[in-house]
Amino acid sequence: GGGMPSGGGQGGRMRRGGMGGPGALLDAPAPGAALTALLKQNAGRYTWAAAAVGSNSAAGYQLATGAPVMALGGFNGTDPSPTLARFQRYVREKKVHYFIATSTPMGGGRGSSGSDDAQQIAAWVAKTYTAKTVDGTTVYDLG
Repeated sequence: GGGMPSGGGQGGRMRRGGMGGPGALLDAPAPGAALTALLKQNAGRYTWAAAAVGSNSAAGYQLATGAPVMALGGFNGTDPSPTLARFQRYVREKKVHYFIATSTPMGGGRGSSGSDDAQQIAAWVAKTYTAKTVDGTTVYDLG
């Protein structure tokens, strides 16, 4: 006999939460109802409802809210885009409403070949804005 189970990707519904399966490649976070409602609030007034470090984090919030979420540092949080100065300009121009802090630090730290722009942005936001916790997630209101 043999073969692997199919994983149910033939038009079946995607499951929310749980361990996922073969199709749960990114394992993006699924925010709680209160955080989802907060991010949707006035989202249409901003270019991005929120910013989060890494595409994986941003994807979960974007999928839950249907609103654009900026992925700081690209896929894994180490790309040099945007820079701190550019992000600060976006905030001044009221283009980003919230910053969502990640529970696990991204990037390699000292000696890493990746950029630390995302970490600089996270540090600036933490120093400049007041944190609040929604559904166990730290969020900063930039707008």
